[in-house]
Amino acid sequence: MHHGRGLRRLLKDDSLFAEIGADWRTAGVSSKRRAMLQYSVKLTHTPGDMAVSDVEALRSEGFTDRDILDITEVIGYYAYVNRIADGLGVQTESWIPDE
Repeated sequence: MHHGRGLRRLLKDDSLFAEIGADWRTAGVSSKRRAMLQYSVKLTHTPGDMAVSDVEALRSEGFTDRDILDITEVIGYYAYVNRIADGLGVQTESWIPDE
């Protein structure tokens, strides 16, 4: 939920936020953003299945190698932080609202 609040703030569009939350694959986002989301989901859920073709798909949408590095580092960072928090049983602070 915490990350959702940040996305809502960045998008500044509650209906798009709801569409992405319901199903990012059918949400009204550009093909470039959809490619980034597809890459992000695959790297998060099945990192061992990543291939050069996944990077090439991002390049074909106009992402530079630096963009792809940044995207990959953010995905890796969130995976790391979430695993640390989950592994230690960290709970969300009571003062942080759900939405």
